[in-house]
Amino acid sequence: MNIQWRLKNILRGDMMSQKSYSNNKPTLYIIPTPIGNMDDITIRALNTLKEVEIIFSEDTRVTKQLLNYYNIENKKLISSHNFNESKNDNVLLKYFNEGKNVGVVTDRGTPIISDPGYELVKVAINNDFNVVSLPGATALIPALTVSGLNPSPFIFYGFLNNKESKRIKELENLKKYPMTIIFYEAPHRIIDTLNNIKNVLGNRKISISREISKKFEEIYRGTIDEVIKELDGVKGELVIVVDGNYSENDFTNLTIIEHVNLYIKEGYSTMDSIKLVAKDRKTTKNIIYNEYHRGD
Repeated sequence: MNIQWRLKNILRGDMMSQKSYSNNKPTLYIIPTPIGNMDDITIRALNTLKEVEIIFSEDTRVTKQLLNYYNIENKKLISSHNFNESKNDNVLLKYFNEGKNVGVVTDRGTPIISDPGYELVKVAINNDFNVVSLPGATALIPALTVSGLNPSPFIFYGFLNNKESKRIKELENLKKYPMTIIFYEAPHRIIDTLNNIKNVLGNRKISISREISKKFEEIYRGTIDEVIKELDGVKGELVIVVDGNYSENDFTNLTIIEHVNLYIKEGYSTMDSIKLVAKDRKTTKNIIYNEYHRGD
């Protein structure tokens, strides 16, 4: 099966399945590494790092320290970060065509989750090679589970835009979501970002975890205003967990008439408002229509 045929079928939308462990195709392994505590690595991740010959690495210096810590030697490390990853397509294919398995790691945590690796995965998939992702360390799940906020459902957003105007637009798109939302943020932007979140989403309950799994791990919980007061000079990597917009999506305290009128005040027609209320309450529009007009 030649590469042009594979690409043609994928671009055409044909389904292609992967049987990860029952073929002899070379594999790209997505390998999570510790986010702080060096003990937070799986036995499988260590064995995979030992077995692959080539490792694509966000920062080869950081990866070299990790390999030295676990006495893993003789690995070819190739720099692959946000600014050069797309240039490594042919390098990856060269090793695959030689029948070699390849690993991809980032400095901390799971590749692709707000980190490089996505471009390499696309190349492997588009050329019908295996992609296997190992379970392992990532900052968002510990931050969610210690937050004390509703864990399900949740949205992982990652980093908001560096530019405030774009950041605000992103938040505007999220403000009506009833799900818990998780962001990553750098310490030098945290206060500005929290103020943006408060101004757009309201003074919601939040949790901020810093230095997860490290000696100075710390968790702040409260409203945005309360947490901001505690963050003077905060350092380390930060995960923000924000409560969902339950106030705008919880209609249990409204009568059906009040609920319909709420949408009418937002500019919807009476019939459209009735349809929206039926959807919110998971019932038929006839029931809502009859109840609404019974109160006329």
